[in-house]
Amino acid sequence: MAEKDDYRIEKDSMGELKVPRHALWGAQSQRAVDNFPVSDLRAPRAMINALGLIKASAAHVNRDLELLDADLAQAIVDSATAVAEGEYDAHFPVDIFQTGSGTSTNMNTNEVVAHLATQAVGKTVHPNDHVNMGQSSNDVIPTSIHVAAVIECEKRLLPALRHMRDTLHTKGAELADVVKTGRTHLMDAMPVRFDQELGGWAAQIDSNIARVESALERMRGLAQGGTAVGTGINAHPEFGARFAKAIGEASGCEFHASSNYFESLSSQDAAVELSGQLKTTAVSMMKIANDLRWMNSGPLAGLGEIALPSLQPGSSIMPGKVNPVIPEAAAMVSAQVIGNDTTITVAGQAGNFQLNVMLPVIAYNLLQSIELLTNTATIMADKAIAGFTVNQANLDDALSKNPILVTALNSVIGYDKGAAIAKQAYKEGRPVKEIAMEQTDLDEKELDRLLDPADLTKGGIKK
Repeated sequence: MAEKDDYRIEKDSMGELKVPRHALWGAQSQRAVDNFPVSDLRAPRAMINALGLIKASAAHVNRDLELLDADLAQAIVDSATAVAEGEYDAHFPVDIFQTGSGTSTNMNTNEVVAHLATQAVGKTVHPNDHVNMGQSSNDVIPTSIHVAAVIECEKRLLPALRHMRDTLHTKGAELADVVKTGRTHLMDAMPVRFDQELGGWAAQIDSNIARVESALERMRGLAQGGTAVGTGINAHPEFGARFAKAIGEASGCEFHASSNYFESLSSQDAAVELSGQLKTTAVSMMKIANDLRWMNSGPLAGLGEIALPSLQPGSSIMPGKVNPVIPEAAAMVSAQVIGNDTTITVAGQAGNFQLNVMLPVIAYNLLQSIELLTNTATIMADKAIAGFTVNQANLDDALSKNPILVTALNSVIGYDKGAAIAKQAYKEGRPVKEIAMEQTDLDEKELDRLLDPADLTKGGIKK
């Protein structure tokens, strides 16, 4: 008897099956749970939010078009809004690795919303006939990818990247008078100021902001209204445009109906483009993370130019060791995002005739990349960049011994003479100024002027 109480019988077009008694999903979701025990990966929170907004917006439109009774529509809107807000995430058990259209996830949403709406309105709300009215999985799931990505980028990722960029500018301004040895090929090069180095990083992030913003313009076009193959069958002719306006108002983001539903159902080119821009952002993030690690290396046997904030013990066996944990986490995130882009690229070409059939894995990886970069930009800004300190003594010592400073004398003594002075300075471990005083007719005052590290960061020809 106790075992029977644990389930209820649900029916769909294929017959009866058992569903956990307290589950809000129905027969089609349960079939997917039974059919796809592949992983522990489920629809991301951002995707469930988008799906809830889609169902609420569709109900609004169908009511306004007088296709759906007002009381049923309101019950669907209220229930779908609760789903969007995260009240029922535990009732989305379907694996990401499922049917390529994401039909199981769409029906999971339809069934949960229908179950809640039926309870609220006191009469049957059908998952297909009412909640899914004017829709198919083939336009709902592509729409959910676009809606979720735009929301997450606009409300989370772009603000986080702007915060990182601004933190870099602020830190650079604090250290504008600090000169350090520049490096090319990891070898000593001409001096640079910290504000120049950090300004380069900030410019990378700013460029990535522009790249993401540009890609979002293609993500604003929604497949909703194309239904099964792009012809718009079973949707009111005004459904797509009205829907885009409704979900824009619900989400606070700008959307419009796709200019070509056949493209929107059969391809995921816009998502592939956005993923590519996220990959570029990850590449920039890894470059910055690795520069911070190199600059922090030591503290005695490395470069030791800066000290990152000490956040946790760095070794289970070596007492006192502290590691650059935030840049290391950022580097791993970057690797993950780069890998996600490869998955999305492969999935993007899976548009067989009128439908892409790798939609769920595109959704999962794209939204994961957005989330990872959002969080990483924030912790890099707050826990690494804002709080690092400069080891001035190490910087000054490296600058004083840097034979590459002789480059500034090229226009005065020529390249060959300069190379000879640099080699001797390397060999004898002496400042280039001392060797130049011995090997040229330039006096100390003139050499101080020509070899001033701070002045060398301003560029130009020294005469």
